[in-house]
Amino acid sequence: MTNILFTAFSNRTDALALADEAGQRLAELGIASSTQLLDQGVTAPLDSQSLVISLGGDGTFLRSARLAHAHDARVLPVNLGRMGFLLEVPSDQIVTSVRAALNHSRVVERLALAISIEGESHTDFALNEVVIERPRVGNMVRVRTFVGDDELLTYSADGVLVATPTGSTAYNFSAGGPVVDTDLSVFIITPVAPHFTIDRSIVVDAAKTVRLVALRPAAVVADGTEIGALEPGQVMLVSRSPSPVKVVYSGAFELGPRLRQNLREGHA
Repeated sequence: MTNILFTAFSNRTDALALADEAGQRLAELGIASSTQLLDQGVTAPLDSQSLVISLGGDGTFLRSARLAHAHDARVLPVNLGRMGFLLEVPSDQIVTSVRAALNHSRVVERLALAISIEGESHTDFALNEVVIERPRVGNMVRVRTFVGDDELLTYSADGVLVATPTGSTAYNFSAGGPVVDTDLSVFIITPVAPHFTIDRSIVVDAAKTVRLVALRPAAVVADGTEIGALEPGQVMLVSRSPSPVKVVYSGAFELGPRLRQNLREGHA
């Protein structure tokens, strides 16, 4: 039996009310569900048959995707935010979308990042991007970049990010990087406010490993959360995660309609 888990932050009373309402409607159909607060430590049991339903904006989805990815579960993003570049399902279609996912779910596999820092044993995860950024206001980072064994550029900048196609419409887009179709298997390397150097993105094959060498102290931020720090000479490796994020497909999934809708709202 599929374990259905609604996810939300505790300060989103609208999301919690929606989870309760949708849960009751699903119960009337004989479908059990539960709710997980993403800002609390307890995590409901999940496995590869589970369906995680993210209720909120893009930040909620990113946290939910991390939770689902750790258990090879599917994630269904429901948009309660205003923009929601990453989100697929309107809030009034939850029950219909859940039933469709249970009966004949089409899953789209989104490329994710595996991130490791020299001298540390664990590997971290990001769906959107990882950024080497300045540790404090008034400083900048200096980062030497490599793709495989090929040395590229050394940046002096507020930051240097490596984004996935999914993340191309997030920080990468704000920093002037390109929008990339999520069907492509690539990484986008984009400098953030670079000083006296090229300000264009570089798009590379995701089969290769991106190596970033910090020449000054820097913070490491993955999907908006700080995960570590780099000292001068320390290296961060970014590669393709061996397992993708499994996102339940909906009719609102295609890039063109989402760009037209979100860019119009963003400039309203």
